[in-house]
Amino acid sequence: MQQYAATAPSHNATCLIIEDSQFDQQMMSRVIDRSQGKMRVEVAATLQSARKALAVGKISLILLDNNLPDGVGAEFALELASDPNLSSIPVIMVSDWPTPFMWEKAASAGVLYVVNKAEFGVRYVEQAMRSGLHKRPMLT
Repeated sequence: MQQYAATAPSHNATCLIIEDSQFDQQMMSRVIDRSQGKMRVEVAATLQSARKALAVGKISLILLDNNLPDGVGAEFALELASDPNLSSIPVIMVSDWPTPFMWEKAASAGVLYVVNKAEFGVRYVEQAMRSGLHKRPMLT
């Protein structure tokens, strides 16, 4: 699991990026870096490593790809939603090709946004952090 710490966080917030592409990991890290919250970033390239990160640390926000080497992000979002210890963490799915099937699962799991990677930006992160525990599906 990688950690990016380009900026000092203004508080103890941590964003977990679950993405196997290093290019997309860096893109998402730069978006987090530009957000007003200045969170620490942890990166997991697989769902297995994401589960380990969630078991060890307090995560404030999850950015989740749908196609991962060991599973499907939308299924993982449902797993998170069914866990009382993790269900309050805001989740944004950032995917190359959001499909209607993925959007349906994401909505069932309380995912805040499903966003195409090309359109992902600071506004989604800041809105997710403002929403906090008030998870409402907002699919774009």
